[in-house]
Amino acid sequence: MGLKDSLPEILTRFPEMGRTDLRDLKKGIDGAFKSFVHDYGEAIEGSVYPLKMFLGWFDRLLIATPWPLLIFIFAALVWLGSRSWVITVGTVFFSFVIGYLGMWEDMMHTLSLISVATFVCIAVGIPIGILMAKSDRMQTIIVPVLDFMQTIPAFVYLIPVVMLLGIGKAPGLIAVCIYAMPPVIRLTDLGIRLVDKDVLEAADAFGASGRQKMFSVQLPLALPNVFAGVNQTIMMALAMVVVAALIGAPGLGSNVLKAVNNQYLTLGIMNGSAIVFIAIVFDRVSQRFGKRLQRHTETIHG
Repeated sequence: MGLKDSLPEILTRFPEMGRTDLRDLKKGIDGAFKSFVHDYGEAIEGSVYPLKMFLGWFDRLLIATPWPLLIFIFAALVWLGSRSWVITVGTVFFSFVIGYLGMWEDMMHTLSLISVATFVCIAVGIPIGILMAKSDRMQTIIVPVLDFMQTIPAFVYLIPVVMLLGIGKAPGLIAVCIYAMPPVIRLTDLGIRLVDKDVLEAADAFGASGRQKMFSVQLPLALPNVFAGVNQTIMMALAMVVVAALIGAPGLGSNVLKAVNNQYLTLGIMNGSAIVFIAIVFDRVSQRFGKRLQRHTETIHG
């Protein structure tokens, strides 16, 4: 007789909720959420409508702009951010390669999604990070929410997003923002909290108000950390493009998804490589810009 047979059943069988009770609990939760969607779904969809229109406008703008002008703009932005001819020339070269291989329009769809998602994450995340830095109580409340956003599988929160907003660009944008926003919030909070207390005491001695200390002292000194958060937000947003394609977001991610579903090796490699190219450019430019910003800040306050 084995060890399991010699023990009482209560020790070998985990006490589970009854199947009927569990089924009723699940049905109750699902029913409550469906009622919420029925009652408030239209209002929530209306609140997202301006963001949807902005994303659609920016997407159409990128596609309608002549490709030579866009490549020139990309090169100028990369040069202004990185001050590196190597990165600038590489950006121009690989943009030509991506266009030549027939992925130009898909890359524009992806760039519009990532750009708008990054803008939303910065516009929402930095104020939340400032609020966390100013209040320990708010930090205690918000940190578990950020932990939840970063650890829950993306497919789980796609369910309520799709139920509320359907499929398309806007739901894909919301899903990307949920996943990508935590880094900029966390690093904004961290950067502000790491500002030297001697600097804050000097600001107090000059009679600076709380608002003046935040926006004239703490936030400028925290900018390198904030920019590191923006960098991570962009990388996480790019990591979500394939998942966003599951709910109708167009772009390179949808082609990767098509390649997986149909076992098209070349299609997957080509579009995956284009996503990697975008990620490398964003990463190198934002890192170099952050380092320049840090040196500039240290020079001013050194």
